[in-house]
Amino acid sequence: MKSDRPAPDLPEPLSPLVDAHTHLDACGASDAETVRAVVDRAASVGVGRVVTVADDLAAARFAVDAAHWDPRVFAAVAIHPTRANALDEHTKAEIERLVRDPRTVAVGETGLDYYWPGKLEGCADVETQVEGFRWHIDLAKRVRKPLMIHNREADHDLLAVLLDEGAPDTVIFHCFSSDATMALACIEAGYVLSFSGTVSFRNARELHEAAKLVPDDQLLVETDAPYLTPHPYRGAPNEPYCLPYTVRALAALRDQDPTDLAEAATATAERVYRLPR
Repeated sequence: MKSDRPAPDLPEPLSPLVDAHTHLDACGASDAETVRAVVDRAASVGVGRVVTVADDLAAARFAVDAAHWDPRVFAAVAIHPTRANALDEHTKAEIERLVRDPRTVAVGETGLDYYWPGKLEGCADVETQVEGFRWHIDLAKRVRKPLMIHNREADHDLLAVLLDEGAPDTVIFHCFSSDATMALACIEAGYVLSFSGTVSFRNARELHEAAKLVPDDQLLVETDAPYLTPHPYRGAPNEPYCLPYTVRALAALRDQDPTDLAEAATATAERVYRLPR
């Protein structure tokens, strides 16, 4: 990700933390050495483990490779909803092979994105996205791994498809960005909500109210790096080492001690992803 702003300084360490959703390849990692460098920076401030997430087939292969290169890295693989038109039989077979790898901890990111159709050339239309989402839901249930959801402006339809298909045992709403009403619906359904740097943005008032409602055992924290760098570094390149900035902002919103929140979010990550201790 290109940015004219310099990378944020290393934050004061906060431990333990798991970055529940990041993109190491988009952060510039391409081999074992560069993966190790990114994860070393994260570990130096308390982010001891990361889940690197795919949005296309090449990224899925990289994610699984990265998880084998470094024991602190785990993979989530799927085809992003905006690319659901790439889900031919070959791609489905390869995604399923990668999902079954023991280093893959989730099926994701999948879901619905109603923002980009008509704006992004080649973006899958809504009907194709829904079809792809249904396939990923079935896959998650067959392999008995969590379903990691991308949701952009599709709250109602996402919940409707999950209800219609029957949700897997664990559903994670990555980068939760909806309002309190959606948060309550997800909480009631038993879904897990993951918060990124957007929760630190001063103008995200509806998200702030939603974040206050989530029980500790249904809450994760993430960077979605290299995107969504937390305040006051918005627009600068993001990396997993920036996660403590988000956690401290979220803790302030929830009137929680940051260490207590870090411990709770890590316990949730260990449970839902079945991470080894």
